[in-house]
Amino acid sequence: MNIHWLDPNPNAPFPDVEQAFKEPDGLLAAGGDLSPPRLLNAYSQGIFPWYSPGEPILWWSPDPRCVLFPEKLKISRSLKRTLKKDPFDIHFNTAFADVMRACAEPRPGQDGTWISDDMLNAYIKMHELGYAHSVECWQDGKLVGGLYGMLIGKVFFGESMFSRVSDASKVALVHLCEWLISKDVKLIDSQVHTAHLERMGAEMIPRREFVDLLRRNIDLRHIVGLKSTSRPTV
Repeated sequence: MNIHWLDPNPNAPFPDVEQAFKEPDGLLAAGGDLSPPRLLNAYSQGIFPWYSPGEPILWWSPDPRCVLFPEKLKISRSLKRTLKKDPFDIHFNTAFADVMRACAEPRPGQDGTWISDDMLNAYIKMHELGYAHSVECWQDGKLVGGLYGMLIGKVFFGESMFSRVSDASKVALVHLCEWLISKDVKLIDSQVHTAHLERMGAEMIPRREFVDLLRRNIDLRHIVGLKSTSRPTV
C-alpha cells in the first residue's frame, strides 16, 4: 500500500479525497503536522487526523460520511424527561482543555486513546484562535459531560464527547444543536458512524455529497494563509 506523504509546508495541498483507500476506509495521507493552517485546510476538504500516539499522523476521509443536520436531531422520550428535569448547568467554552482531557480518558474495553498530547495542544491552539469549541455539562460544580469540535464557516466538525453522568453527553449535543441553529450552521460532521449518533438522527451520506456541502458552506478565503490573529466569521 503506497500512501501519500504530505509536504512539510503546512499550506501544501492534500490529495483529492477520491484518492482515499477503500480499506482501511478513508485513509488518505500521512505525515505533516497539526498546525492551524494544515488543520483548517484539512477540515475544509472533509479530511481529519486520527492516529495513535507513536504513529505518524494519519489523515482520513471515509466514504460514506456520518453527518447530523442540527434541525433533524432526534430526542428520545427518556432524554426529553432528562431535559425537563434540567439537571446540568450548561456552558460553552469555559473549560475546553478539561473537556478534551475527559474525552481522552480510556473508555471501557480500551487501553489507550487517540487524543495525544500533540492533539490536545493543537486543538487548544485552535480554541485560542476561535475555531474549536466545547459544550460543558456541570453538576454540583463538577464537569460531568460534554463535547468539543471545530466550527469552520457553517459546518461544525464534531471530534469527541464524554459522560460521567447518565445523558450528559446527549444533553450537550442538544444544546450544541440549538446553538448551531441560532448561528445558521447547516451541518455537523460526525466523521464515523456510531449507533449512538444514529439514534439521535445522524445519517450516512456519500462523500461527494458531503464535500459539496462543505464547498457551499465554507468560505475558503478564511482558510488559505491563516494568520495568528484570524477569527471565524460565524
